[in-house]
Amino acid sequence: MSAHTMHRGALTRVIRKPTLSINTISPTPRFITSPYRHCPLPTFFHTRTNPPRIITTIPQQPAAQRQFSSSAALSKKKDKNKKNSNDDAAEQTFKNGAADSAAPDPFDLTQLHDGISDALTRLKDDLQKLRSGGRLNPEVIENLRVSVDKHSNETVKLGELAQVVPKGGRSVAIIVGEEELVKPVNSAIIASSLSLTPQPDAHNALQLNVPIPPPTKESRDQAVKTAKSAMEKAANSVKSSRASIHKRLQDMQKKKEARPDDVRKAHDQMEKVVEKAQKDIKDVFETAKKSLEQV
Repeated sequence: MSAHTMHRGALTRVIRKPTLSINTISPTPRFITSPYRHCPLPTFFHTRTNPPRIITTIPQQPAAQRQFSSSAALSKKKDKNKKNSNDDAAEQTFKNGAADSAAPDPFDLTQLHDGISDALTRLKDDLQKLRSGGRLNPEVIENLRVSVDKHSNETVKLGELAQVVPKGGRSVAIIVGEEELVKPVNSAIIASSLSLTPQPDAHNALQLNVPIPPPTKESRDQAVKTAKSAMEKAANSVKSSRASIHKRLQDMQKKKEARPDDVRKAHDQMEKVVEKAQKDIKDVFETAKKSLEQV
């Protein structure tokens, strides 16, 4: 064991470092050598003490304290007003964006194209129903209106009461669903402008045979006249669609919703589309006219 030597004048004390005992907690001196044996030793040699504890002190942060001020409510109110103003600005921006996206387009000619398509479709349907070259389209007979009840003005399509079956090039068979409807169907065919004369079938009471007479000059002229009327009807429908687009472009120019150059270019495109549509209508009519004039 190491020894500690202290010098204090002529006095010299040699103290052995105490050893720890297994059965005790406090240190016990093994031996002591001193010239003053009868002098009382220091207190720490006789008092049993527990081993020193190491205490680590963790500095604590001071608790956060809320600083009260008379201007807190005012600041909160200002923040709320600022938030409301931001919301209003965002809403206004959204409305402006929606307005810009919903701005009318002068080059949008969808309405015109739809009107032209409908006009051409109706024209082709009307021309198909006309008799050409001694042939009769069965749909012409099916579309005739039949008065079922004499005491009522209500009419029903012939195609809903009977079946029209072509028999060769110059004959059509009409098969009625009920025997009591044969007479109203016969009357509707005779009263039409088709110049047809139904004849009852000898073997079937529900069947009417309709011979189709060969076309005459008068019937051909009448068919061409009807086709021309259908062509004029389609042309007028295209003109009506053009007038709607022309009015829309004028309103856009007056309200300054589009630039004048864009309105002028859109108007030129509209005129080109209408010109092409009128040409298509005329071509359809000329094709049908040649078919109607066949012998």
